[in-house]
Amino acid sequence: MKLMYEHNLQRTACNMTYGSFGGVKGRDLICIQSMDGMLMVFEQESYAFGRFLPGFLLPGPLAYSSRTDSFLTVSSCQQVESYKYQVLAFATDADKRQETEQQKLGSGKRLVVDWTLNIGEQALDICIVSFNQSASSVFVLGERNFFCLKDNGQIRFMKKLDWSPSCFLPYCSVSEGTINTLIGNHNNMLHIYQDVTLKWATQLPHIPVAVRVGCLHDLKGVIVTLSDDGHLQCSYLGTDPSLFQAPNVQSRELNYDELDVEMKELQKIIKDVNKSQGVWPMTEREDDLNVSVVVSPNFDSVSQATDVEVGTDLVPSVTVKVTLQNRVILQKAKLSVYVQPPLELTCDQFTFEFMTPDLTRTVSFSVYLKRSYTPSELEGNAVVSYSRPTDRNPDGIPRVIQCKFRLPLKLICLPGQPSKTASHKITIDTNKSPVSLLSLFPGFASQSDDDQVNVMGFHFLGGARITVLASKTSQRYRIQSEQFEDLWLITNELILRLQEYFEKQGVKDFACSFSGSIPLQEYFELIDHHFELRINGEKLEELLSERAVQFRAIQRRLLARFKDKTPAPLQHLDTLLDGTYKQGWEETVDAAISHLLKTCLSKSSKEQALNLNSQLNIPKDTSQLKKHITLLCDRLSKGGRLCLSTDAAAPQTMVMPGGCTTIPESDLEERSVEQDSTELFTNHRHLTAETPRPEVSPLQGVSE
Repeated sequence: MKLMYEHNLQRTACNMTYGSFGGVKGRDLICIQSMDGMLMVFEQESYAFGRFLPGFLLPGPLAYSSRTDSFLTVSSCQQVESYKYQVLAFATDADKRQETEQQKLGSGKRLVVDWTLNIGEQALDICIVSFNQSASSVFVLGERNFFCLKDNGQIRFMKKLDWSPSCFLPYCSVSEGTINTLIGNHNNMLHIYQDVTLKWATQLPHIPVAVRVGCLHDLKGVIVTLSDDGHLQCSYLGTDPSLFQAPNVQSRELNYDELDVEMKELQKIIKDVNKSQGVWPMTEREDDLNVSVVVSPNFDSVSQATDVEVGTDLVPSVTVKVTLQNRVILQKAKLSVYVQPPLELTCDQFTFEFMTPDLTRTVSFSVYLKRSYTPSELEGNAVVSYSRPTDRNPDGIPRVIQCKFRLPLKLICLPGQPSKTASHKITIDTNKSPVSLLSLFPGFASQSDDDQVNVMGFHFLGGARITVLASKTSQRYRIQSEQFEDLWLITNELILRLQEYFEKQGVKDFACSFSGSIPLQEYFELIDHHFELRINGEKLEELLSERAVQFRAIQRRLLARFKDKTPAPLQHLDTLLDGTYKQGWEETVDAAISHLLKTCLSKSSKEQALNLNSQLNIPKDTSQLKKHITLLCDRLSKGGRLCLSTDAAAPQTMVMPGGCTTIPESDLEERSVEQDSTELFTNHRHLTAETPRPEVSPLQGVSE
């Protein structure tokens, strides 16, 4: 044993306690009560302070409650007293009389008691317990009574004893909401109480002055008692406990390669069992509920758009109808509709009760553009959650079914004047002959008589202008705009409409690709701009906070002058709640990409074992985010897949749908790249079992 530190006490000590006083984390502080009523607080090798207990005559038992950060004792006035640590630390001087230099070292402070309870007798011991199945309690063993108190000093229960107790020990009970207590007495007896009910009594060969419960040599539930002459006895309550002990697991060196092979084999077995036996259904039961969504082909005659923040007054709205038809009795069916912001719904929550089978319910709502930026996509989702009663579960088994729908492009976009020059361009290669843009975007072309329209302009309600050009000789399409983030929606819409066009023509091997360099530099510039706006926003918030403090000070003075009574405050709970869920774009995207690199895009099991930080705080800069985005694009271009299947962690070769191959650009359209320009970048936006659609994902979601 090594001596770490010691303290030479200036006063004769009586007893002590310890704990994390004041909520300090990672270490315990020590409190010693002297015979003359002084509480001395030590922080390891340092003496913190000393305080005198008011009205002190004789020292009593001392205990510390970490739940209330208080010291509890029983004074010579025969009452339980509680002193807050904060009050103890900031108390005023207690004694102003002249003392010697040695006495001044321990001169204390006068305390103000938090609460008191008169028990009418001296106390032998105090114990504070808190178990999972019971509330925190303060146990006091008196000369003739046994008390259980709440944290605020109220009596929870008490038990009058018919004998003189000598020691006690509260411990956890097997019954929920109760506490067992061992109480020894001067009649050589040991009694066991469950709250106030006597459950067991046994004879001891001596008078116990201390009792504990422990585990010795794999023997659990051993009662250890100590007599006043130093005799130690270990006993148990007349029954033989179970001596079974689970064998230790043999430790061995981990071979990650073997673990990967074994994991893949087990996952393959689980996957085969699920497919053959249907242990976990991949789709919802279609016989329970059918959900269908119909989007009106025309705008509402009277627009339902309200409180819009778009630069034009003519913001249209379109009606969407959702039809639900049940096959069986369903309970608590709730319909929730989701669209991408800044698209807004007039109503997004509906509730139904299907008390009889074969009922049809239809609801309607309108969708419109609320703010002046471009949504990330025009796809909406109608999700229905319901409960289906069964014989074993009358309350119903929760189920979820969803139905997706697409909103028209004309809801957020108007025909615009095309421009042949732009700052940002992107080229899409296809394996089929070019299609007239008039066929792909009816209603957006000004040359209605020309069937071979190869240029078309789009003007978003938010102000963005995009131009689409179709090559007359090659199989390429070019999308260009003055703002990089405006390219995504029209690019995605072009790909979807090309796929639908060739599906109607009966062509099954159509595919499109992007063979140019990934425009990460432009993407990173937008990230830096967004991050700079957040930093400036924080500075403005600090300035606003200073002005708010000044304003509140003026309010307090006015209230004090006119003697007005203010209502009970919320104590900033709403502010704390809002701040808890207020996370920035940079840290949330970085966390999502890090999760992909750790799971389905990981190269080894070591990367999967990395722990991610659960706290999302604003970073110092965007270098880490840029690094992760570059790594994500690199692994996707080298064959990585975004898939949540059981074998997703294994590196797989990415195959474009329909046998798509990359069509290289011409020398005039070649762009300088920092990495191999022949790498193909694609991203599966929906991590589901649906047919993947090629998209240019770095543009998605930047507009927000």
